[in-house]
Amino acid sequence: MENTIKILHLEDDPNDALLLQSVLRKSKIQFEYYLADNEEAYHSYLINNTFDIILSDYNLPDYSGNDALKWAREKYPHIPFIFVSGVMGEEAAIESLLNGATDYVLKNKMERLGLAVMRAIKEKGEQEARLKAEKEVLKLSRAVEQSPNSVIITDTNGNIEYINPNGESMTGFPSTELMGVNPRIFSSGQTPKALYEDLWQTILAGQVWQGEILNKKKNGELYWEYALISPVIDENGNMINFLAIKTDITERKRLTEELIIAKEKAEESDRLKSAFLTNISHEIRTPMNGILGFAELLEAAELNGDEQQNYIRIIKKSGDRMLNIINELVDISKIESGLMPTFVTETNINDQIDFIFSFFEPEAEAKGLKLTYHADLPVDESVISTDQEKIFAILSNLLANAIKFTNEGSIEFGYKFKPVSLNVGGKLGPEYIEFYVTDTGIGIPADRQQAIFERFIQADISDRRPFQGAGLGLSIAKAYVGMLGGKIWVESEVGKGSTFYFTQPYLNRSDNKNNIANNNSAIGGINQGRRFKILVVEDDETSEMLLTIALEKLNAEVLNARSGSQAVELCRCIPDIDIVLMDIKMYGMNGYDATREIRTFNAQIPIIAQTAFGQIGDREKAMEAGCSDYITKPIDITSLKEIIQQQLDKTEL
Repeated sequence: MENTIKILHLEDDPNDALLLQSVLRKSKIQFEYYLADNEEAYHSYLINNTFDIILSDYNLPDYSGNDALKWAREKYPHIPFIFVSGVMGEEAAIESLLNGATDYVLKNKMERLGLAVMRAIKEKGEQEARLKAEKEVLKLSRAVEQSPNSVIITDTNGNIEYINPNGESMTGFPSTELMGVNPRIFSSGQTPKALYEDLWQTILAGQVWQGEILNKKKNGELYWEYALISPVIDENGNMINFLAIKTDITERKRLTEELIIAKEKAEESDRLKSAFLTNISHEIRTPMNGILGFAELLEAAELNGDEQQNYIRIIKKSGDRMLNIINELVDISKIESGLMPTFVTETNINDQIDFIFSFFEPEAEAKGLKLTYHADLPVDESVISTDQEKIFAILSNLLANAIKFTNEGSIEFGYKFKPVSLNVGGKLGPEYIEFYVTDTGIGIPADRQQAIFERFIQADISDRRPFQGAGLGLSIAKAYVGMLGGKIWVESEVGKGSTFYFTQPYLNRSDNKNNIANNNSAIGGINQGRRFKILVVEDDETSEMLLTIALEKLNAEVLNARSGSQAVELCRCIPDIDIVLMDIKMYGMNGYDATREIRTFNAQIPIIAQTAFGQIGDREKAMEAGCSDYITKPIDITSLKEIIQQQLDKTEL
């Protein structure tokens, strides 16, 4: 850019102002720079000076970037206006462009600024050139010939007399094929007839018409153009020609449409967030009822030991189920992106059915419903390879919904063994299990039976039809069934009830059932024959107590530290610590920093990170800090034992 441009910059941060100037210099832009850090200075500069472009921050302490844009568009609509901001979200960016902003540049992508400024200045120049060409077309024939826009001159009947080179390029027609031809040759057939009628009425009245038209090139390709069409008047006041100056805006239209779609999606996302929060209560209510209900029953004095142990078992199982549901809600994005893992283990589905029955029976009885179940296979054939947690989650969602939407009658659930699947390509498929949940509830209309498996459907229509759909639970169930290699569907009749079905391949049966007993064996000690020393770094007293008790049962001598700095000192002073269990989130020095510090003088000691975050990328972050392994809270003692054993085995190699 050879000419010097005058820039007005609305910015309250001096450092950002200096950065912007530096970026422009690197872009080889010649400019005069004026800084306004408040509303008064901004108005004063624009009133008393002439600027080529305005650059503005989006958020200022006492002034809004949107207000600055609105004022500039009202008073100085010809000056390009570009937002340069570090906090501008997608929705705000879309809104600003629709309100007249030329462009926006995020501060973390300042390398775009030079191109954005040059493009804005170029577009400003092109707009001024078009207006000038309209007024002086007869005098500036060479400028018309070299114009970057399409320029077409017709007679008063609309027949083409002249088209410039860029017009040939835009339409794909050579000028020799267009002379004497009406511009309707460019028609796409998709422009409303009323637009052409308005166009002709306007220019025949001696006025300028402007608008957007969807046209078609010689090769059939559609393109959008912005057209300025005006009459040409001779010295006697007679209308002798029409002048059309056109710009290809296909790319700009595409960008605008994408921004509008993105804005609509953002608004939809906000609406669905509210639906999501509503669904959380539905997803965790059942296990929470199990925990609170059986905890209350434990207070009864007449309970015997077996009853107490049974209630405690159900409470623990309920807690595990609630944690699993929470994890599913947190991991819903993993399902969509294909990152949700599947943990296939040998699973006794008869035990699963029996436990689910005992879990839901009190809730069903409380509503006066009869709950029954059916298991098709004998015990010694009911072991299959599947993801146990996902099977439980699917059945729990279906049963919870059945109880919720059934006011009287009965509910039956279970499975049937299918020796072969349906014919596929003339061949019989493998054996499979068909699970089902049947209720005598309100039923689902036929036109909603597919929609209920879509995410948030129930919440989306709750104000109008509160008893249809199953919200997030069914969408998760559908995803899980697909991950397990099956399919899910519903058969229902309004007023008579519903039956949900889902299938599961019947794989790796009872020949592996002994492995389950081995996996579920009692937790023993670690490295029998010697007592290992472990440092537990934990600032929460309850968590520290739980870990200490559990680790001592694993034949460990436990040392405790309540902070990262204390952990570092203990590791310096006690060289025979075998392993460190490091909490990540602590006040003062956190677990990451403490691990890095320990690694400066001890590169060998195993350090296991423990965190309640459990988000994507946390494991990698822990490993980068120097941790040897990683476990999420609440900590499963069996898993912890396995990790500790693995780390101790490595140190002894």
